[in-house]
Amino acid sequence: MGAGIVAMGGAVGTAGRALLDEAIPDLLAVPFGILVINLTGAFLLGLLLSVLRRFGPDTGRLQTVRLLCGTGVLGGYTTYSALAADSVLLIDGGDLARGLGYALITVLAGALLSWAGLAAGRGRRAS
Repeated sequence: MGAGIVAMGGAVGTAGRALLDEAIPDLLAVPFGILVINLTGAFLLGLLLSVLRRFGPDTGRLQTVRLLCGTGVLGGYTTYSALAADSVLLIDGGDLARGLGYALITVLAGALLSWAGLAAGRGRRAS
């Protein structure tokens, strides 16, 4: 049952990523849509995990929500493979600084935004 829940969420997240990536143009020859997607996804995953933790152990309905929304939707929404491929394309195209900068900014800012999501979730009380 868990795999089906993840697959359903993944389909939603992947469709959302595709739509958002098409809607956001590249900026300074950098795939800005994927950057925005990965950073917002990092924040939202941190927030989700923090809020779920406040409601109790990762079992039953809470586990289902984590699998659907975290692993499924946000796992499908974010994309390490596009980050890696886009970075390599920039580097292979002769723009080493832009390719490495894009990768580094995404990873570091993603970690900071995950932390910010966790912190934001800790500030909310379970009902």
